[in-house]
Amino acid sequence: MNRTAPVHPRRAGASALLALSMAALAGCAPEVESIGSPSPSASAPAASPGEPERAAAVFPSGDPQPVATGLTTPWSVAFRGDTAFVSQRDTGEILEIVGTETRVVGEVDDVRVGGEGGLLGIATDDTHLYAYATTSDGNRVVRFPLEGAPGTYSLGAEETVVAGIPSARTHNGGRLAFGPDGMLYVTTGDAAERENSQDADSLGGKILRVTAEGDVPADNPFPGSPVWTLGHRNPQGIGWDAEGVMWASEFGQNTWDELNVIEPGANYGWPDVEGIGGDDRYTDPVAQWAPADASPSGLAVVEGSVLIANLRGERLRAVSTADPGAAREFFAGEYGRLRDAVLAPDGALWLVTSDTDRGGGDSDRILRVELAAS
Repeated sequence: MNRTAPVHPRRAGASALLALSMAALAGCAPEVESIGSPSPSASAPAASPGEPERAAAVFPSGDPQPVATGLTTPWSVAFRGDTAFVSQRDTGEILEIVGTETRVVGEVDDVRVGGEGGLLGIATDDTHLYAYATTSDGNRVVRFPLEGAPGTYSLGAEETVVAGIPSARTHNGGRLAFGPDGMLYVTTGDAAERENSQDADSLGGKILRVTAEGDVPADNPFPGSPVWTLGHRNPQGIGWDAEGVMWASEFGQNTWDELNVIEPGANYGWPDVEGIGGDDRYTDPVAQWAPADASPSGLAVVEGSVLIANLRGERLRAVSTADPGAAREFFAGEYGRLRDAVLAPDGALWLVTSDTDRGGGDSDRILRVELAAS
């Protein structure tokens, strides 16, 4: 496929979010400063007459408590009902949490571990568990039938969903999530080859959208292609708010890490732009932070907040969906590197640490914290 990416005007700030959400509904760093002046007491502005009422922002309440300990490079958590599954990047194992213990559900074949590569994101639907893995033939998305019942789950035969994603020791992307449209979204990194991100024929430096079987939906922006958006460096967090707006976190290089609102077919500028570039060919982020304070990985969108786990910044950042320039920070330096933030079925937030990655710790853990409105 030889396609030229469409040109999109840049959009900065949250003023366009309502229009974006209505359009979506109609169509269905190494690894701070926020834009504007974040205030710990910032709250969403009142809705104008005739405008849908915005969800209230939510924040951690109380001290996190351990859910599981003794883990090795956990990368992602996915739920099936009340059962939690965990991927371990450097062992290739998928674990099931049973009470306060974990058990191995299965392993992904041919995982090549090294640097930032290995077993990365996982997701589930009613019948399968999906996994993103670095292999000898690049990154790929696979799925397994989930067999058994809570406490005894096992994996059936592996099927390939997406292949041919570039891989490297760094910038592998790797987050998986099912959107409100039932499609599977996949974040991919540029695999340390900058030109991948602007190459419409490459699956690197993109967000992909496919069916559960790996087919290309007919309404994707590039006919016949799984590419949903391009111009990414290393996105590792995606989620949707109640209005259907898609949010994504992205590692910058040396200047700015990003939070983006994702629109189909949009180009987010890497490597030509890092952070807010003011270049009308590309879509600007709605918030940006210095990599030393961020390195944003997994995120959860809950009510009116985007809750982002930060690795190098060792904190949880809560960004207002109504005003992305307003952010609050929690647990800075208390629990080490944070790889993922996941909403649990009971409404609490789970935080996944990543200290066996680069932090020098001998084990990692998953923590649970309650959420409450401001």
